[in-house]
Amino acid sequence: MSTILTGFQARAPDASPIASSNDSTESNFGTFQGDGAVEKGAKSSVIVVDGVPTLGAPHEEKRFWFQRSKTFDVNAVATQLSVYDNPDTAKDYLPRSDWENIHRFSPLTRWTWAEEYSLVRKIDLRIMVFACVMFMALELDRANIIQANTDNFLDDLNLTTNDFNLGNTVFKLSFLLAELPSQLVSKWVGPDRWIPSQMVLWSIVAASQFWLSGRSSFLACRALLGMLQGGFIPDIILYLSYFYKHHELSLRLGFFWTAMSVADIVAGFLAYGLLRMRGIEGYSGWRWMFLIEGLLTLFIGLLAFGLMPAGPCQTANWFRGKKGWFSPREEEIIVNRVLREDPSKGGMHNRQPITFKLLWQSLKDYDMWPLYAIGLLFQIPATPAQQYLTLSLRGWGFDTFDSNLLAIPWTVIHMITMLLLSYSSEVFGELTMHAMVGQIWVLPFLIYLVAVDGSQQGKWTMWAIITLLLSYPNAHPIQVGWNSRNSNTVRSRTVSAACYNMFVQAGGIISSNIYRKDDAPNYPRGNRILLAIAIFNIAVYFLTKAYYVFHNRSRAKKWDGMSEEQKLRYLETTTDEGNKRLDFRLAH
Repeated sequence: MSTILTGFQARAPDASPIASSNDSTESNFGTFQGDGAVEKGAKSSVIVVDGVPTLGAPHEEKRFWFQRSKTFDVNAVATQLSVYDNPDTAKDYLPRSDWENIHRFSPLTRWTWAEEYSLVRKIDLRIMVFACVMFMALELDRANIIQANTDNFLDDLNLTTNDFNLGNTVFKLSFLLAELPSQLVSKWVGPDRWIPSQMVLWSIVAASQFWLSGRSSFLACRALLGMLQGGFIPDIILYLSYFYKHHELSLRLGFFWTAMSVADIVAGFLAYGLLRMRGIEGYSGWRWMFLIEGLLTLFIGLLAFGLMPAGPCQTANWFRGKKGWFSPREEEIIVNRVLREDPSKGGMHNRQPITFKLLWQSLKDYDMWPLYAIGLLFQIPATPAQQYLTLSLRGWGFDTFDSNLLAIPWTVIHMITMLLLSYSSEVFGELTMHAMVGQIWVLPFLIYLVAVDGSQQGKWTMWAIITLLLSYPNAHPIQVGWNSRNSNTVRSRTVSAACYNMFVQAGGIISSNIYRKDDAPNYPRGNRILLAIAIFNIAVYFLTKAYYVFHNRSRAKKWDGMSEEQKLRYLETTTDEGNKRLDFRLAH
């Protein structure tokens, strides 16, 4: 049986010697241990052939709720065919002996769809919800400067818009430079320890902005915030990959970035109230906003020390309970379902550091470079309009409080379009063309901004155009999941997540310097630059698609040209790792 690993999942195109569940009879089954012993569990359609339990039929997998009809059998076997079901190749994909979840790994483990769906919902509640809460705290502390701008923040500190641009640049440069070191520290000590520590440290800096006194303190705080927040996002994504399969992670990253948009909405309402504190004890409203929101993040950071387990099999402690969040059966399902889809996740311990050799191997992985290029460019066409929205609203005649509220509609629409795009990409199994949709979306609005004189348009017309521009479906969740899929090793996934986000932050630095003071208030030169970049981005997406298609065809030609004996010899002797293996196909 030949085995192929794709960027979406592990699959075996040839017939398996293990019986299919289509012709099965009713029996009680549960966890099958390596010696063939059976622990009774859920009732399911299953038969055992030569001591090996049946696998689920691939076409029965229903990833989305709307695919599950009344005739869908939730008690059918959910365990899908993987490399572990071929005795000739299984030994080449076994997890390392010191892997933290090795005691729950068993190639003979089987479970039902009902068990899997119930468990995923439980992971969502226990792990994903709090991850979103932490991301909201990050967004609150890094983006509330936009709300501060509506409360005469720049005037109070004697800053210009160019100083504001410099502050954004300093923040993003610091954020960028901290990405990889933070990711390496996280991989060494564990994200469950490092992420809460990050949150506590940056929340102290965020709250300290209450005492800003001028340009120097403003720039210093932006630099410190960037240094301490950098790496948080790839750290979280690596952490979530311990619990979710690839398509599940991609969809949940859509909700993850939705949480950022929710934070922007909450920030608008918080600002509406907190900025009214101007004058209390003689201080500006923006000072109280920084202090109160920073203290809120400090509380969430302290809570994170208790609510972030090291992994699916390490949830028991004094805070989470002596028995932990998952039963032994649930731990076994989590571990085996994730490994069966991506055996590379058992390649490193969650406390194992990345060596300089492994770091260099990951950095020079040219198959990831197209995604880094996309990360650099894809958000630039919309970012300047977002950063300057509240300032623009004030310039068009809206007051402080209306300006904050009018920033909410685009955020709501943006959440909806982003989620729809993320779902659509997984439903149709296509990444590149979906990710490109955002660039096509912004084109007509950028053309309008280039073609008309904004000063001659009504303030509500300009608000509507900018709102629709910023409502574009952001491909960030798709691309982060895409990056994870194409990494195909834990060490490469660790480094590539940081590298991708570094390029995203570099794109933010470029964005922060497109709208300049001499181009104000309508920025015609800046909008022409944004339009050119959006058009260029479309070409980059097409080139990325072409590169991955060509690369996969080239590998398939070599792989398919081998005999079965040559394939087995390759699997046993190859020094190719990760996405360089001939049996791996890059997602696109």
